[in-house]
Amino acid sequence: MLDVRPVGYVIGLLVAVLGVAMLIPMALDLWWGNAHWTVFLESAIITMMIGAMVALACYNGSGQGLSIQQTFLLTTVVWVALPVFGALPFVLGATQARIVDAFFEAMSGLTTTGSTVFSGLESLPEGLILWRSMLQWFGGIGIIVVAMVFLPELRVGGMQIFRSEAFETSGKILPRAAEIARQIVVIYFALTLAGYLSYLAAGLNGYEAINHALTTVSTGGFSTSDASFGPHQGAAEYVASVFMVLASLPFVRFVQLAGGNAEPIYRDSQIRAFLAVVMVLVVIVALYRVVVNQDYVESAFREGVFNVTSIITGTGFASVDYQLWGPFPIALFFFIGLIGGCAGSTCCSIKIFRYQLLVASVRAQIGRIHSPSGIFKPRYEGRPVGEDVLSSVMSFFVFFIVTLGVVAVLLGTTGLDFVTSISGAATALANVGPGLGEIIGPAGNFSSLNDAAKWILAFAMLIGRLELMAVYVILTVSFWRT
Repeated sequence: MLDVRPVGYVIGLLVAVLGVAMLIPMALDLWWGNAHWTVFLESAIITMMIGAMVALACYNGSGQGLSIQQTFLLTTVVWVALPVFGALPFVLGATQARIVDAFFEAMSGLTTTGSTVFSGLESLPEGLILWRSMLQWFGGIGIIVVAMVFLPELRVGGMQIFRSEAFETSGKILPRAAEIARQIVVIYFALTLAGYLSYLAAGLNGYEAINHALTTVSTGGFSTSDASFGPHQGAAEYVASVFMVLASLPFVRFVQLAGGNAEPIYRDSQIRAFLAVVMVLVVIVALYRVVVNQDYVESAFREGVFNVTSIITGTGFASVDYQLWGPFPIALFFFIGLIGGCAGSTCCSIKIFRYQLLVASVRAQIGRIHSPSGIFKPRYEGRPVGEDVLSSVMSFFVFFIVTLGVVAVLLGTTGLDFVTSISGAATALANVGPGLGEIIGPAGNFSSLNDAAKWILAFAMLIGRLELMAVYVILTVSFWRT
């Protein structure tokens, strides 16, 4: 029988830490003189007590290492438990959100999706806005650790190809996660601080700067305004674009760079491919706007850089309603949201390396057809790719497409139109944020959707953030029998 004590111990500790973190927005509300601070105090007490009790109840199993089965369970359950408690301030606070809306918002935050059901953000207490941003920041650093430690160990979606790039640490999965987390936290903090200072220099006030720094570095996309990034057009768009790109690069490269080794960041084919794709897409969008829409070159380029970068990285900021640019950009933005950044970053969606492996596999297959007697083996960064990696990647593509179709159909059965259903499924599964259409497009939000659609989308955010298979595995009967 599966021993859940090691899993429960870790989850209990993380829930308790989340409760402690609630004291930060509480302090902000106190500073601003908002009576809303009591909401965070109540939420913190509830969260810390429950987290501590769970950890204590499972303490006698904490000394054990995690099996692969327990690791699968931990990876998934922690992304369900934290949104449950992260939703408490929304239920008890100024929004007085219903459970479905509060859970949707918390799940969107911790998965760094950025879809929101709240409007009137400018009138909400400052602490509550900061809490939304903090959830995304926590989710960003959490997914880096998951992508660098757990997914390669679980051989999910081809991530095992990066096992050799993990830091040299001794011990089992949890000690390795702790060691990597310590190094990543320093880099993550440094990027966040740099983003904050850059936003200040670009004209944002301190409150706006810290919130946007948290949600930019996490590629989350929550903002302080209903108009998303609209109030900050200009230099701030370039600042955001730079940090969205940086957050979409493998964080292991930043750690190596900080250690004095700059060569890996230049050699990484993922980084080169990602930057090349972004540049090509920006040129295409900017040229289209200048030639077809007769827009000014500067605004076409600036808004193209910002919005293309925002969508491809899965951040989900919108400085303008790009649906007004015409049918071609709309279609293009739908597909670039399915690209994503690099593995081991805060980015989401399919990710660049899987497309690289797909192309390598297709080229090898074409070579075999053209020259049956030849030997053609897919290669990644000059190294042969094993069949297990290719099988995992191809399975990921198949499951992603099938899941996208199933989620879209389910959303359609709730009464949503075709555009809302298909773009809602894509934006949730790829953790992008805004969808398309009048309802959930960049100028709208998800508040008007029915409850069934919100639950479906929340589940899609979860499985998309954890690369599908990590969730699907624990839903099988064989997993619990093993």
